[in-house]
Amino acid sequence: MLNDECWSKLEKILLQESIDNKRNLRMMVEGILYRMRVGCPWRDLPRVFGCWNSIYKRFNAWSLSRKWLNIFKALAVDPDWEWRFMDGSYVKAHQHSAGAASQESQAIGKSRAGNTIRIHLAVDGYGLPVEFEITGGEVNDCSAAPDLIARLPDAKAMSADKGYDSEWLREQITKKGARAVIPGKRNSLKGNADMDWGLYQYRHLVENAFARLKQYRAIATRYDKLKRNYESMVAIACGYLWLPTRA
Repeated sequence: MLNDECWSKLEKILLQESIDNKRNLRMMVEGILYRMRVGCPWRDLPRVFGCWNSIYKRFNAWSLSRKWLNIFKALAVDPDWEWRFMDGSYVKAHQHSAGAASQESQAIGKSRAGNTIRIHLAVDGYGLPVEFEITGGEVNDCSAAPDLIARLPDAKAMSADKGYDSEWLREQITKKGARAVIPGKRNSLKGNADMDWGLYQYRHLVENAFARLKQYRAIATRYDKLKRNYESMVAIACGYLWLPTRA
C-alpha cells in the first residue's frame, strides 16, 4: 500500500515519533496496513512481512504509547477549518473482539444490531478526517458530540444531521464562534427557517469519508479486543487518507 513516495513521507514522521528505523520497518508497516485492509487475524499475516508476533507486539506497543494517534495528527496538516462536518457510524463488533483481559471499558455496546461500536467523526471542508471518537454502540450522537467539538479549533460553520438536534449543542458550537447548520427534527418547535440548506448539501463529505474508511475490513468490522488497538487502526486509516496530500 506504500509506494516509494508515500513511504518517504511517512518514514520521516515515524522517526519523529521515536520509532526505531530498523531494516524491516517498512515491511512491518506494510504488514500492519495489510491487516487493516483484509481484516485477517495477526497470526495469518503472510510471511513476506516478517514474524506476525513481532509485528503485533510492535503495533501493540505503539498503540499503548498513542503513537499512531500522534502520527495521524502529524499527517493531518493544514486542514480547511472554514467548514466542519460531523456524523457517527455503527461498526459491527466481531465475536473475536469480546473477552479482553482488562477491567477497563473496551467500547463495545449493545444496540439493535447486537454488539457494536460507534465511530464519531469530524471532517474538514475537503472531507478529510480531523478528529474522531470511539464509543460503544449504545452511545448516541448528541452524547459524544460535546467532547468531539471541544477538541476542534474554531471554524465558520459546523454541519451535522438531525441526530444532533439539540439546543445546548447548538450553543456550544456558537460559543466556539461557528454557525450551527443542523436541521430540526419533525417535532422541533424552532423549525428550520434559518437553515442554510446550500451548505447542508455538502454534508455528504463526512459520509464519503466513512465510505473510504470502511473499505478496509479491519475498520468496517472490529476484530481488536482492546479499544486502544481499534482506535489506532482507525487513526492509521485516517492518516492514510492524508498521506497523498503531504508535500
